[in-house]
Amino acid sequence: MTQPGPDTLDAIAALQRVAELFSERRLQLARQSGITETQWQVLEEVGEESFMPSMFARRRSCTPAAVSRTLRQLLERDLVRASIGESDGRQRVYRLTPKGRRAMQNLAERRQQAIDSIWAPLRRSDLRSFTRLVNDLADRLEDYTEKQ
Repeated sequence: MTQPGPDTLDAIAALQRVAELFSERRLQLARQSGITETQWQVLEEVGEESFMPSMFARRRSCTPAAVSRTLRQLLERDLVRASIGESDGRQRVYRLTPKGRRAMQNLAERRQQAIDSIWAPLRRSDLRSFTRLVNDLADRLEDYTEKQ
């Protein structure tokens, strides 16, 4: 087994730094909007109108009870509302309330400010190169992970 060179180690460190800062910024955005990151994730999916708590739990590798707890918090804060499904009375349909839509709009505006400040000044060619490289890394990591 060969030892990674300094360029490889520097690239890994830079990627870790970006990932950590990206995560911290997401937490900061959620906090500034008065919600948790998990609540934000649920609100995003509820806003897409095809939200199913069980599917959300499976995709996020969390328990259905945790999703139910988050939905209860959002219901209590009047950010979502629940109704009985038309085709199946056992299903609950979740929708954003006007307050929930305002919260998502607030998040979108704050996020756009960050994009304008951080990403917009970058050259398009650099962004395209970055996107290709990151997608290649993600594909390689995905393939490697599946083989392990």
